Amino acid sequence: MMASPSRPDRIVTTDALIEHQHLENCRNCGAITQGNFCQQCGQATHLHVPSAREFLHEFVAHYVALEGKLWHSLKLLIFKPGLLTREYIEGRRVRYVEPLRLYLSFSIIFFFVIKMSGVEIINLGESERSPQAERAQAALTAPATAPDKAKPGKIESKQIEVQAFGEYSKSLSDRINKVLSLPRDQLKDLAKRTFFSYVPYAIFLMMPVFALYLKLLYLGSGRRYGEHFLFALHSNAFAFLMLSLFVVADGWNFVRFVLLAWLTFYLPTALRRVYGGGRTVTALRWAVLMFLHVITMGIAMTAAISMILL
Repeated sequence: MMASPSRPDRIVTTDALIEHQHLENCRNCGAITQGNFCQQCGQATHLHVPSAREFLHEFVAHYVALEGKLWHSLKLLIFKPGLLTREYIEGRRVRYVEPLRLYLSFSIIFFFVIKMSGVEIINLGESERSPQAERAQAALTAPATAPDKAKPGKIESKQIEVQAFGEYSKSLSDRINKVLSLPRDQLKDLAKRTFFSYVPYAIFLMMPVFALYLKLLYLGSGRRYGEHFLFALHSNAFAFLMLSLFVVADGWNFVRFVLLAWLTFYLPTALRRVYGGGRTVTALRWAVLMFLHVITMGIAMTAAISMILL
């Protein structure tokens, strides 16, 4: 009889095959890996060309954060003011969406809702042209020899003239009057396009300023600036979410009232949970914070919308 093949050889071969499958070099950094991810750079070890469905999922998950972590984050963000910030500060982070992604997700949703809802960004009245446009157009079409008793160095009554920037003032004056002389529909469309092009960035740039206000209001608390910035991202993400729901709830007055009431009481409640302190002191800090933030936001939005003139 013929001897049967040696079993240990087959076992060794199988073990070697398993070792070859699980112990290999990472294609990104070259480190030897074992498992599904590289221990050095974190890249997945099992790679393939993604399908169209996987591309779509990655795009949505990256820009809108629609994944399982979102629901855990929403639960705390909406119903437990400040707790999501505390969880992140205390090191419990894996189960939640990153603060910056959360902020960007809800800001994108907010401006999308505003754009699709048809809310008028700037009210230009019911006439075809705004009063400023009528005056500017009359000044532009008036004959150069029209009698005018205006003294040199004074601004004419029918035309906007900028005199504070030397030679550049003539160009800036022409631009202002050109914009104001546009028909109402064109001016409205220009204002809307400028709003959606610049205002989201202006508001985002206010987040470091919001964190700076918190830093000043809580001097001596031992909190680092990064913690204040984290609170700014979470609280403003909540504000974007509530305002989005407010726009969607058009005609539902009671729902809008509840949303605005919760938006009003949310921030002081979150401040107490994250920073501590008594109710009276927290209320005073909240009032100062809102005053400074509203002024800063107004300046930022005005500067953004003024890009129409450029």
